[in-house]
Amino acid sequence: MLVVRAARRDDIDAFVALAKGAGTGFTSLALERDDLAERLDKSVAAYEREAEEPGEEVYQLMLEDTESGAVLGCAAVKAAVGLSKPYYDFKIVTLAQSSRTAQRRFDMDVMLLVNDFAGCTEVGSLFVSDAARGTGAGRLIAQTRYLLMAADFRRFGERVLAELRGVVREDGSSPFFDAVTRHFFRMTFDEADRMSAASDNQFILDLMPKHPIYVDLLSPEAKKVIGVTHELGVGARRLLEWEGFTYDRYIDIFDGGPLMSVPTRQARSARESRQVTVRGARAFDDPKPVIVTTDRFSDFRSIQTQADVGADAVALGPDDLRALNLTEGERARIWVRD
Repeated sequence: MLVVRAARRDDIDAFVALAKGAGTGFTSLALERDDLAERLDKSVAAYEREAEEPGEEVYQLMLEDTESGAVLGCAAVKAAVGLSKPYYDFKIVTLAQSSRTAQRRFDMDVMLLVNDFAGCTEVGSLFVSDAARGTGAGRLIAQTRYLLMAADFRRFGERVLAELRGVVREDGSSPFFDAVTRHFFRMTFDEADRMSAASDNQFILDLMPKHPIYVDLLSPEAKKVIGVTHELGVGARRLLEWEGFTYDRYIDIFDGGPLMSVPTRQARSARESRQVTVRGARAFDDPKPVIVTTDRFSDFRSIQTQADVGADAVALGPDDLRALNLTEGERARIWVRD
């Protein structure tokens, strides 16, 4: 059985392996071992902390095979971004150009450096190893993030943001970065990616232009990839759209990938979920596919299973109860697949 659970400090070796497997352009995992270990430390503290408003907590999730104990994937929820560390991206706006003398009127797109998502929650770092692909694991861990938010909305911002990886060539370079950002940073895409993941992003404010960048001045290759998702992220984008996320012409300053967002309480998994009481069962009358979470931050866990669902209760088998560390009579949260 696959279970999504709160990360532990002893996940470090598996976390490092997942980060290496993610490859170039996966900014949130472009970190060294010590940085990943620090993230685990902060995540453990975040789950243990009593919080009544969003701060800079990062809730790290791990996907584990309960039979082998292997960690096969990860994802994270950042409670609030853009506070002490600005969250920069490009906002594409359209300017109207006109001249009576020249008898010309047309629109031109420009990119502006902004920090518009300050205070928003961010979901990201979703990566599943090859061993778990095709099992529904990616969808499980993706939806679990919104069920975590539903466990206590006070801990999260009013809007949820997701940054999707943009187009990267086979050699690891980025056509958008080469045409735009490289001229201001004077470093490689990989170097800038790692510095963004590990620093406070002051270098972005220091080096990026404060004036609009006209899209029409870019190369055809760069214009073509603006707001386009990396081929490996197409499935993730579909899941975001299913949750209710929309693209409003915000893009990543490094690879031009799209940023999407949705009001936190309107994310479909959170909105359609509900609290229930847990019952034990060894046989089922009318089982339905469900995602079940412990609905608590201490020892947070989530599984996908078949269960009998009532108006205020869910009947789970013995293996499900063990995977969730739940007993009869406790409360849980469920999302029922139609």
